[in-house]
Amino acid sequence: MEKLTFYAVSAPEKLDRIGSYLAERLSRDVVRHRTGYVLIAMEALDQLLMACHSQSIKPFVESFLHMVAKLLESGEPKLQVLGTNSFVKFANIEEDTPSYHRRYDFFVSRFSAMCHSYHSDPEIRTEIRIAGIRGIQGVVRKTVNDELRATIWEPQHMDKIVPSLLFNMQKIEEADSRIGPPPSPSAADKEENPAVLAENCFRELLGRASFGNMNNAVRPVFAQYSHHVIQEILGHLDACKKDSPRVRAGIIQVLLEAVAIAAKGSIGPTVLEVFNTLLKHLRFSVELEANDLQGGSTGNANLNTSSKDSDEKIVQNAIIQTIGFFGSNLPDYQRSEIMMFIMGKVPVFGTSTHTLDISQLGDLGTRRIQIMLLRSLLMVTSGYKAKTIVTALPGSFLDPLLSPSLMEDYELRQLVLEVMHNLMDRHDNRAKLRGIRIIPDVADLKIKREKICRQDTSFMKKNGQQLYRHIYLGCKEEDNVHKNYELLYTSLALITIELANEEVVIDLIRLAIALQDSAIINEDNLPMFHRCGIMALVAAYLNFVSQMIAVPAFCQHVSKVIEIRTMEAPYFLPEHIFRDKCMLPKSLEKHDKNLYFLTNKIAESLGGSGYSVERLSVPYVPQVTDEDRLSRRKSIVDTVSIQVDILPNSIPSDDVVSNTEEITFEALKKAIDTSGMEEQEKEKRRLVIEKFQKAPFEEIAAQCESKANLLHDRLAQILELTIRPPPSPSGTLTITSGHAQYQSVPVYEMKFPDLCVY
Repeated sequence: MEKLTFYAVSAPEKLDRIGSYLAERLSRDVVRHRTGYVLIAMEALDQLLMACHSQSIKPFVESFLHMVAKLLESGEPKLQVLGTNSFVKFANIEEDTPSYHRRYDFFVSRFSAMCHSYHSDPEIRTEIRIAGIRGIQGVVRKTVNDELRATIWEPQHMDKIVPSLLFNMQKIEEADSRIGPPPSPSAADKEENPAVLAENCFRELLGRASFGNMNNAVRPVFAQYSHHVIQEILGHLDACKKDSPRVRAGIIQVLLEAVAIAAKGSIGPTVLEVFNTLLKHLRFSVELEANDLQGGSTGNANLNTSSKDSDEKIVQNAIIQTIGFFGSNLPDYQRSEIMMFIMGKVPVFGTSTHTLDISQLGDLGTRRIQIMLLRSLLMVTSGYKAKTIVTALPGSFLDPLLSPSLMEDYELRQLVLEVMHNLMDRHDNRAKLRGIRIIPDVADLKIKREKICRQDTSFMKKNGQQLYRHIYLGCKEEDNVHKNYELLYTSLALITIELANEEVVIDLIRLAIALQDSAIINEDNLPMFHRCGIMALVAAYLNFVSQMIAVPAFCQHVSKVIEIRTMEAPYFLPEHIFRDKCMLPKSLEKHDKNLYFLTNKIAESLGGSGYSVERLSVPYVPQVTDEDRLSRRKSIVDTVSIQVDILPNSIPSDDVVSNTEEITFEALKKAIDTSGMEEQEKEKRRLVIEKFQKAPFEEIAAQCESKANLLHDRLAQILELTIRPPPSPSGTLTITSGHAQYQSVPVYEMKFPDLCVY
């Protein structure tokens, strides 16, 4: 060793080769677990490092640090401690000129990990933790004095160093029951006690921090324990739930300020606890408000009730702001969980999935809590960007969001649409679409869009009909206001931008034509303003989509209709109908067809550009769902006049002749019993819907055509038959039930090819 040291000092240019050779030997010995040779090689490296201080030492240091890293990466505690000791020796050497290209990221990460060692042997665990703390101390001493190399103060390093020191500063053993202050630690304790060593290292770190770097060093201290502060505030809020609204609003305001610090460093259970507690207090506040409204009386008591009602709204708004602020500051993976969590709390009629107790709220309170939760959800979803729409709108989230229960009120429908816009608008186009209007040139909006990915196409095949149905029914609500039509227009435009391929474009045009037809026919007896509002919505959307797909003939047809409307029926355009004091027509029946968008013209224009336009000839009918029967609203079944049965094997063969059964009271009773029939009808409707959703269009068209031809033949046969009743009845039927006997009725038979009618 003496000869090697003398040689290295005499010929410093050889240090690089010496270091490379020793590093090569040491790497081989570490892999082969030759611990003795490893110790010899590291001792040689240490002595050479301490003896040589020339400029040529720079390449040698790189070999040295490479070997220290090898030792720290090994799983042997003994080698990890050996590598740490060598690094500490190196850290105490003052170099003449700093090496600015040298970085210590690996050593910060490795020493921080050693500080959290959980080795099964307590002595070895303590030894490794002490080595990690000493390593961090060495990194700090090596880098902190050089102001030009301030990488150690960067947040990514401080977020590892400070928590590691704080972790070891905790009392590992149970606190001793002692009287008086603890004695000062001895020099031996400082080296052997991780808590004492970590405290000294932390003091040294803060002592070396400049004013500009202090924030990075102190911030992790508060972030690590901020969730304790949040829990204390939540506990205080629970304890004060019966206090005045002003007191509760003040506590929630403090929570809002504390959440600003805690949101970034929060973890799963803490986040859910915050939201669960806030939603519980939101329900409690709405319940108090509902009880006050129901129990209010006239006179002074009524004034007090009104004042308390406004105070409860302050509490509710504070809770919503806190939920929204906390949610919007969470990372995306946590935010999606919170979205599902809040959606699961929204009361949806006919289901028991929500976990928020609304038994004491009544209809008014339930509506209020729905609005509050949707407002909270709106704030949480603000700014959320998902790569695919399936991630943003999974089925478990979309189904309750589009529930008929959330269409009871115009404000609920507005919130639902705004939540959908937050999740659909992945390219920030919504601001450009604000305001329902006829856009002269859509290209001026500079719409941002990407090619539709496979996942988004699959989403629309699975959920497209659900979205169309929601928009269709939302347009036909009697309590719609101007904002509702704006949001519905934006929904159609966003679907076109974010999710529309050629097939979806055709479906959207079918939907628009169906809305136009519903406004003209007016089976729902809508007021004239709403009928004209639907016509204006259709005009605005078809103007937008025609320019987006850039089919000249389609654009020409839409522009011509809009031009005629401007001259003859301005109330069919959004710029006029949504203006105050717009003159409304008395009826729509006498209007010329040139004022309407015609399906045959659209099909002709799109077919000439290569679009598959067969489905345009099939009128859009919203799908029927089981939830319609659970909702308090009028079922969509009431508005659909025709149901087409395309199930296989549903058409009896011509050569099958029905057998005549003996008619008894039990048979009639069984026929009258409709409970089983309802289940069969429900299953039949489900199969029909599933068939329409999943079967290829060509198959559906072929079956419909076959069914139509067969029906035509049957009707022809029936019309050609001559009904010849026998000269006398073929028999009589006497129905007896209990003690009552009904009169006998004559029975005539009219036989057709495959059915018998009585």
